[in-house]
Amino acid sequence: MNLIQPVEFIGPVMKLCQDRRGVLVRQEYLSPTRAMLVYDLPLAEVIYDLHDKLKSATRGYGTMDYDLVGYEAADLVRLDILVNNNRVDALSVICHRHDAERRGRGVCKRMKEEIERHMFEVAIQAAIGGRIVARETKPAMRKNVTAKCYGGDITASASCGQAKRRQETDEIDRQVDIPQKAFLAVLDTGEEK
Repeated sequence: MNLIQPVEFIGPVMKLCQDRRGVLVRQEYLSPTRAMLVYDLPLAEVIYDLHDKLKSATRGYGTMDYDLVGYEAADLVRLDILVNNNRVDALSVICHRHDAERRGRGVCKRMKEEIERHMFEVAIQAAIGGRIVARETKPAMRKNVTAKCYGGDITASASCGQAKRRQETDEIDRQVDIPQKAFLAVLDTGEEK
């Protein structure tokens, strides 16, 4: 991959490439104000969001060009997103093991922001295989129906029994609706600051 940018942006561009598992091949100065960096980068890192990040890092003055050089083995894992212990296949991604925890945390945070509150607590988790690597919890909307269960009022005892039965049936159907905007927001997890 060839990256051409003004010399004052060499540092941010190098950091951008190194964060994406890039290996510096060479560095050339094309003029006193322009430099070219040549990196070997995995194609998945280029496709995901490198062009947008390059433009941001160089204030629009950076450009890139790439050629495919071949295939190499990598330590890739499947990162699953679970909402209330149910895997959401549309959010599963294949990523490098080194990057999986950071991406999982980013997705969980964004999902927590986008999913609406329910009458129950919603657990949002990122998992690799059976191991949870990140978790966020969307709190429930609370209505304290058992607040008056302390005394001798028979209506209070009856409503407490109803609350307990309602809680048991709620555990059976705790389906979480994930809005379309949540799926789109996950694609833009961005970099953790």
